[in-house]
Amino acid sequence: MNTPSSKALINKDQKISSWRIFFLSIATVAFIIILWTIGSFKQDPFLDETLSRKGEALSGSKLFKINCVGCHGISAQGFVGPDLHEATQEMSDKKIINQVIRGLTPPMPSFEIDPQSMADLLAYMHSLN
Repeated sequence: MNTPSSKALINKDQKISSWRIFFLSIATVAFIIILWTIGSFKQDPFLDETLSRKGEALSGSKLFKINCVGCHGISAQGFVGPDLHEATQEMSDKKIINQVIRGLTPPMPSFEIDPQSMADLLAYMHSLN
């Protein structure tokens, strides 16, 4: 009777394991790409509404003075929060909106704001450049 050595069996199992790991890795990466693609097509209605409106910098300035000067300073130069003069060059409007409504970086609070007011605030922030 011709039986394979234990060394041959171990090598065979290692090859199978390597292939399983390879295919599992490929499947995982494909799954992540699919989820990422689906997520990028799903747009937040608030973002769509805000970005479709034309903001007024003067109204945005008033909102800023009421809600933001305590942390960002009277002229958005930064205080507790960062200087906002180049924020619209460093971040997309979508990221800025999410920052304002979700308060993504502590200690920034989240704000409940209507789409027109958010568009006005964005227009003001763009005027700071």
